[in-house]
Amino acid sequence: MAAPTWWLDILPLSLLAGVCGLDVVSFPQAMFSRPIVAATLGGAFVGAPMAGLVCGAALECLALEALPVGASRYPEWGSASVVAGAVAATGVTAGSMPLAGAFAVAVALGIATAWIGGLTMIKHRQIIASFARPRLGQLAAGNRNTVVGLQVFGMTLDLVRAALLGALCFIPGYLLAERVNGRWNVPEDLSRAIVVTCVAAVAAAAVWKDFHAISGTRRLFLISLAMGTLMVVLGA
Repeated sequence: MAAPTWWLDILPLSLLAGVCGLDVVSFPQAMFSRPIVAATLGGAFVGAPMAGLVCGAALECLALEALPVGASRYPEWGSASVVAGAVAATGVTAGSMPLAGAFAVAVALGIATAWIGGLTMIKHRQIIASFARPRLGQLAAGNRNTVVGLQVFGMTLDLVRAALLGALCFIPGYLLAERVNGRWNVPEDLSRAIVVTCVAAVAAAAVWKDFHAISGTRRLFLISLAMGTLMVVLGA
């Protein structure tokens, strides 16, 4: 991502963040808001999908801990992962791994943005509730225009919310990553190992909890682990 043109990426990235944020709850819930997908797309939008993929894999380990169900509070990983994936691409080319400094900044930024995004989702629900309250009679009567209008309003507001969040968090994130890249003096391998170890510990705790709470999880985990290992061996 060349320094003189980074600002040109803000609009497409914010739109992508909006779409991925919309997918988390509102529509279509097609799972492209998962960190490993959204961060890869964010990296691809700025020309470095591999960096985005690596960052997304790390964030996916963290996102395993949260289950977005109903009105519960949870981090909004869709738009956050887009931002993190794009920031992880700072200073690298298409097929390159992220630089250690940008990788650390991207993961931290992804966590912070997801947390802020979760707060904005609560506000989003409150606004929808205030919009619907005067129309409860029409909703109870099944008025088509009222129902459709409320749905369109809610989805549009969610899209704008996530897009603004993406734009506002990408700008300082990119500038910080660019600065950190120039000053980072911890070895690349050690830096990545520290980040991966931290996120893997969170993922392991989440999976261990699921082992005891959801029937069949252990079997599915072992099957997935075997298939993943086989794919890595065949790919090597």
